[in-house]
Amino acid sequence: MATDSYIFAGLGGETAPDREVHSGLYRLAAGSESWERATEGLPDQPAIRALTVHPQHPNVIYAGTQEGPYRSDDYGKSWTKVGVPDRGQPVWSFLFHPRDPDVIFVGYENCAIYRSDNAGKSWAPLPVSVRFPDITTAPGANPVKRVLMMAASESEPDLLYGAIEVGGIIRSTDGGASWENLSEGQYVNDDTVDMHGVLASRWRPGTVYSVGRAGMFRSADAGDHWSHVPLEPLNAKGQIYCRDIREVPGNPRKIWVSAGGNFQSDIGVLLYSRDGGDSWARVDMGVKPGATMFKLAFDERHPDRMACATNGGEVFGSDDAGESWKTLPALPEGHLIYALARA
Repeated sequence: MATDSYIFAGLGGETAPDREVHSGLYRLAAGSESWERATEGLPDQPAIRALTVHPQHPNVIYAGTQEGPYRSDDYGKSWTKVGVPDRGQPVWSFLFHPRDPDVIFVGYENCAIYRSDNAGKSWAPLPVSVRFPDITTAPGANPVKRVLMMAASESEPDLLYGAIEVGGIIRSTDGGASWENLSEGQYVNDDTVDMHGVLASRWRPGTVYSVGRAGMFRSADAGDHWSHVPLEPLNAKGQIYCRDIREVPGNPRKIWVSAGGNFQSDIGVLLYSRDGGDSWARVDMGVKPGATMFKLAFDERHPDRMACATNGGEVFGSDDAGESWKTLPALPEGHLIYALARA
C-alpha cells in the first residue's frame, strides 16, 4: 500500500441552537494504529461537515468548516482558506463535476451553492431560489435548509441535483443558473422531504437516487417522478434512515448506502447493490456498529479501499471492496463524525 494513503475523519454536529457539536479533523495513515490531528491552518475548533479528495490529485483535499471551505495540497498536513465570497457560512458538501474536475461546487447552510470553473481560483454564487414544500416551512419546522449532497450528470453536464435537509431534491438543467424543487406537494409530515443524499447514475443515464430520513427514492426520468424503494425497515415507523449514497469509482453498477434506525440509534448498517440499484442487500460486515452509519468514502485511485463511519465515532475500513471489514482505532476525542474521506 502506498505510503501516502490516509483516512480522514471530521467531527461536527448540527448547527441549530443547543445541539451538540464536536470539533476536529484527524487522519489515519495506512498501517498506523493512531490518528493524528490534521488542523494546521483551520479555524479554532473546526466543525468539519464535508470532506472531499480531488479525483485526480489525491494530495488535494477540501474541508468544509463553520467558516467556509479550506484546501490542503499536502494530504491534510496544512490548510489554507478558499477564497469563496460566502460570508463564512457553514459548508455541508462538495462536488467535483464528473466531466471536468476543474468545475467544483460547494454547498452551504441556508441553501447556498457556489461554483468554480477554474479549479477553485474564482467562485460565483448560484441563485438557488426555489419554493420548498409547505410542510417544511410550517410553524415549528426547522427553517434552515442545508445542501447535504450534490450530484451532476456525466451524460448531461448541465444537469445538477442537490439534496436539501429539510427541503427535498432540487434540480438545475442549466449548470446551476436556475433551480427547481422536485418535491412540492402536500405531505403528512416532512419525513419524505428530509433528504441527505442524491446520486445521478453514471451507468444508467436519467436514473437518479435520493436517500433520506424515510429511506430511498428512485427516479427513472431525471427527477420528474419518484418511487419509494422498498428496503428492510429498521425503526418503529417501518422506515430505514439513510444518510449517504456512493457509486464505486470506475464501476457505477455498484452502489453503497450508509443507514441506521434513526438519526440517533444503536443500529448501523451498510446496503449494497451490484446491479445499479435494481436490488439491495444488507451487508454482513463481520462487525457490529453501535450507532447509525453516517458516512462512506472511497480511494478514487484504488476503489477497493473503502471506509465508513458512524455518528457514534466508529470508523471501519475495507481493502477488498467491502468483502471484509475491520474496526479502526478510536479517535483521540469526540464521536460526532460528520465527514469522511480516503486518499
